Amino acid sequence: MNRVFVLSSSKQSLMPCTPARARRLLDAGRAAVYRRVPFTLILKERAEGEVQPIAFKADPGSKTTGIALVGDFPVQGRVVLWAGHLEHRGEAVRQRLTDRRSLRRGRRARKTRYRAPRFDNRTRPAGWLPPSLESRVGNVRTWFARLLDRAPLTSAQVETVRFDTQVLQDPTIEGTGYQQGTLAGYEVREYVLERSGHRCAYCGVQGVPLEVEHVVPRARGGSNRPSNLVAACVPCNRDKGPRPVDDFLEDRPEVLSRIRAQIKAPLKDAAAVNATRYAVGAAIQAFGLPVSFWSGGRTKWNRVNQGYPKAHWIDAACVGEDGAAVKLDPQAVPLAIAATGRGRRQVVRTDKYGFPRGGAGRVKRVQGLQTGDLVRLEQPKGKYAGTHVARLAGIRADGRFDIKTATGTKVTAPWNRFALLQRGDGYAYGYARAA
Repeated sequence: MNRVFVLSSSKQSLMPCTPARARRLLDAGRAAVYRRVPFTLILKERAEGEVQPIAFKADPGSKTTGIALVGDFPVQGRVVLWAGHLEHRGEAVRQRLTDRRSLRRGRRARKTRYRAPRFDNRTRPAGWLPPSLESRVGNVRTWFARLLDRAPLTSAQVETVRFDTQVLQDPTIEGTGYQQGTLAGYEVREYVLERSGHRCAYCGVQGVPLEVEHVVPRARGGSNRPSNLVAACVPCNRDKGPRPVDDFLEDRPEVLSRIRAQIKAPLKDAAAVNATRYAVGAAIQAFGLPVSFWSGGRTKWNRVNQGYPKAHWIDAACVGEDGAAVKLDPQAVPLAIAATGRGRRQVVRTDKYGFPRGGAGRVKRVQGLQTGDLVRLEQPKGKYAGTHVARLAGIRADGRFDIKTATGTKVTAPWNRFALLQRGDGYAYGYARAA
């Protein structure tokens, strides 16, 4: 179980305490709630205290980053004090940039106000990362800064893993195989047609014009890798469209199994980790604490030797040389942190064709509350009577607000039934599953 962060009366970070001790401090009136997530107390009288070294450990990932705070005590040894799973929104960032790019190109093609392309005027500084990857680095940087304010951190240890994408595709590759890829001696279209025997991969027809078709559509995250391309006749290509291949070939399981056998796992997650493996550590180094980098092999060795199961936060706790002897409860439930963003700057909403449809809200806050705030709803009667604690899912100018309960149910109530617990900070919180 995560410990509770404690601040002195002068807002200096002290050693985290157990939840039981936190309850005693609150019941005795010696402390007050400073922040609900992550739960932090502030003492009313004590201005300073003795602290022990605490290391910030991170296991960066493409979709989820594991975070752990490990304290080094003279008697107990190294103990995990706090852990969390940080879920990134890189794919959402990429999709929004793609949508914006398509809308701008559409406006240039229509007889509307001319928008000159800007890509010729931009220069990329050294160490530039795409926004979808920069958001991952920014999330880790943000949470390191928050935990640095809540706990007396003395060092940081980051796992830097590099995936060999060639080995991921072919474990037996060696020597000159690295220099001769799938398309050695071919163009993409020629390779796809020859691999299929100049037949349609779906209906098997031969001697008709064939097109190169994406098995997993681009609209559903499919890539341009040759393993995701097949030769298809015009009718089959039009009939399939953006549909999933499982739905299109539902009545032809033998064809589906043959096509699925050629599809290789996408490498975008491995590429994201490779591109950001040192950027995360560089972002933390800017805070002035000593930062060390460790390999993923050392992390796995530490975890396996101690008999711990696989989990992001457990991997984070086992990072580094001192991760070889760390005490933790494998059944502990870490804090689940999901990056949600802070809204959008788009002034006018558009439909899927890029034409203006409605406008953005003119007021960001209504009755002092805005979307993303953590609130408590007191519903006196009705189907959803009771107390609900959740993030605001939507606000209206007439004073009616929406929340989603823990079961995903939407509840609407007037503003005077809501009480603000914590301002929205661009993240949603919950509890991850045990390892």
